[in-house]
Amino acid sequence: MPGDRPTLPPVRLLSEAELARDALAAPLLARAVRLARWAGPTTRVGAGGELVDEQLPAAAEVLGLGDELSEGDGEAYASEAWRVAVDTGLVEVDDPDENTGPDAAADTEGHVTAGEQLGVLTSGGPQDILSLWLDALDVVFADATAPVLDDLAAAIGDDGEIDLASLDWDPELEAEFLEGVLGNLYLLTLVEGGGEGPVPLPVLAASMIVPDDMGEPTDDILEQVSEAMMRLDDQFRLLEPIGLVSYVPVDEALMVEDTEDGPDASLPVGEEDVARYGMVRLTPLGLYGIRSRMLEAGVDAPAVGDLADKDAHALLDGVAHFPELSARAETEQWLTRRPPADAAHELLAAARGTDPGAPLRRLHCQQALSLVGAEAEAAVREVLDDAELGGLARVWLAELGAGDVPPPPESMIFWLAIDTIAAQLDAEGEPDELQELVEGLVGQHSGFFEAAWRVEHPATAEVLEAMGRLHRDRAVSKDARKAAFKARSRG
Repeated sequence: MPGDRPTLPPVRLLSEAELARDALAAPLLARAVRLARWAGPTTRVGAGGELVDEQLPAAAEVLGLGDELSEGDGEAYASEAWRVAVDTGLVEVDDPDENTGPDAAADTEGHVTAGEQLGVLTSGGPQDILSLWLDALDVVFADATAPVLDDLAAAIGDDGEIDLASLDWDPELEAEFLEGVLGNLYLLTLVEGGGEGPVPLPVLAASMIVPDDMGEPTDDILEQVSEAMMRLDDQFRLLEPIGLVSYVPVDEALMVEDTEDGPDASLPVGEEDVARYGMVRLTPLGLYGIRSRMLEAGVDAPAVGDLADKDAHALLDGVAHFPELSARAETEQWLTRRPPADAAHELLAAARGTDPGAPLRRLHCQQALSLVGAEAEAAVREVLDDAELGGLARVWLAELGAGDVPPPPESMIFWLAIDTIAAQLDAEGEPDELQELVEGLVGQHSGFFEAAWRVEHPATAEVLEAMGRLHRDRAVSKDARKAAFKARSRG
């Protein structure tokens, strides 16, 4: 596989306006915004910028969390939302150490003013709102990778200081693990068809821990998966309110069962069992968020629409290894920005070449021209005599149902056969469909290999070798290998 081939399938994102609406509707950010608008000079905060305990009931009431939650939960949610408001710049808290008034020595509280980011909500565009949401996601991600509260409490020494060494907690490893989990969830979402169904938590945990080449997981591996699931359950509960995921938590009854019977060193099998162990799905906003983090980290994470403003050569190279539906969607966006006749001329010019990627460019050129339709006919007829594009042109015109299509010379037939197989090998390796194509070509043309090894195509020898591997008739395979040797010797 070429080194410049994207490692991830392209994602189909909602428009920035739709994503921005989703961002503003995310419960945690919406609460942070409400608190930022509520706060003022009389709002009391501690030296670290946190709301003082006496302010929390009022903050919870502003958020409408007073009656619907058990005692203390509303204040906890309010405290969390306030922290997001502070850390994203929705509110500004002056450091009490900077106060120089006559009461500065006794002043241990910060002073609150509206933050610059609060104005983004009314004067900024979708990109500004999404940038604010990404900042909020960073805050929540940091919380999700922080030590568990019970562990923190146990690590507090007699002097009131936290003994970090006793926590057995590495912030970089924690962040790396969660980033890996979210990356796997992103990939599973794309592979499974756009995130229509949730991913079971055991599957996600196992994807990070169970080695690819392991058959039956050992008890030790299963115990690690179980521990990871419990940690991920806590983390996804934190990530859901920011709108990153839709999450069905682990059934709390399982915790009781594990406590009574000891840890269960197995993975759930039935659908009902799997659902009880948690189900998670990236939201459309979550897809945007994880892709943004990947891009920031230097990961190649393409999105449909990235190529719309590029030239035809970049389009055909870019969609070369996209899944079929994504390639079609990308091409449709590219075509909407160009007059049909101009687009056809650009595509045909970009399809020429003898480089290794050229056969696949020509295949995608033919598919793109089918989306242009009859308006591409004039441009296609102009290349009927072109050595590289003449065969493609005849096939396309025949599929269009056009009349007066001249028959191809024999040399063009064999060149097109080599080019087509080379494109399929580059696109998919050696699938069953390609085996049928190979056997069909050899069956239709007597003496195929005697003519094929003479074809002036850069991939002739490689294609003939592949035909030898793919054809199920041993005698034919032998002829193909002989032809490949002749093609190499000719060079």
